[in-house]
Amino acid sequence: MKALVYHGPGKRAWEEKPRPEIREESDAIARISKTTICGTDLHIMKGDVPTVSDGRILGHEGTGIIEEAGTGVRNFKAGDKVLLSCITADGTCEYCKRGMYSHCANGGWVLGNTIDGTQAEYVRIPFADTSLYHVPPGVDEDALVMLSDILPTGFECGVLNGRVQPADTIAVIGAGPVGLAALLTAHFYSPAGIIMIDTDDNRLSVSKKLGATATVNGGDGRAAERVMELTSGRGVDVAIEAVGIPATFELCQSVVAAGGHIATVGVFGRSVELHLERLWSHNITITTRLVDTVTTPMLLKMVTTGRLRTKELITHHFKLEDIMSAYSTFENAAREGALKVILSS
Repeated sequence: MKALVYHGPGKRAWEEKPRPEIREESDAIARISKTTICGTDLHIMKGDVPTVSDGRILGHEGTGIIEEAGTGVRNFKAGDKVLLSCITADGTCEYCKRGMYSHCANGGWVLGNTIDGTQAEYVRIPFADTSLYHVPPGVDEDALVMLSDILPTGFECGVLNGRVQPADTIAVIGAGPVGLAALLTAHFYSPAGIIMIDTDDNRLSVSKKLGATATVNGGDGRAAERVMELTSGRGVDVAIEAVGIPATFELCQSVVAAGGHIATVGVFGRSVELHLERLWSHNITITTRLVDTVTTPMLLKMVTTGRLRTKELITHHFKLEDIMSAYSTFENAAREGALKVILSS
């Protein structure tokens, strides 16, 4: 089969790889129908994720059709259309019982990280019964791909960890796909306002269409000043960091109000400075999290009923074999006006 293979920082290739096989009775083999590229994949390409080794097939999102199921798989059979979760969960370990699937003793974020992923013609899914979801009849699969990762990530790591409450004022730093997913799902809680901050005017325009009450282009270095003006000098109740660089974490610390929450979502490849000399007395809560996908069933219902406008996050379509071009487009998102790209088999 053909697959997108990582060969170290800055090096990738669309090349021939062995087709995956059943290894454990709980495995399933899926033929990829749709997949996409994540910001985390770009972090991998920069060398920010050292657990990814040379020769790894990237990707942790998508939909597919079951080709073969292990003898221990009970909920899926050959021919079933499935949504692939970015998190693999055995469903039985201590962490899974606590709902922390991302820390599953035998899984977690393994696809496209420590085992081969979804940017390929076929993928092996361990613990299929607890790591796959049936695709409801008639639902647009492009929209469902957003449920593999970015929707639960934005919701769980940003909105839920940020403890968003009705009438809160929220700042989302980073209007990329995950930041926009946080924007969409924050509306579940009827916030008073959502300020989207980015340096890309196109993404800020999309933010307005998706319900942002204000946007700030931080390219001039005055984003904190503008947020304070928008909040009458108070700051925001929840600051959601959705980029993963020191400057955006610094901005969160500058705009969070006393008693507020900073929810970090971005993948950080470098250390950041924590300003406890300012924040020690401000009753601030700072949270980190890797998505657990515990909210995927609920979000799946919201997408199925049309309550979540996930298709508006998709800007480009490619054939799977054109994935090298898709990466180039996604890496130059500002120039290309790219949010999420869909790759179809």
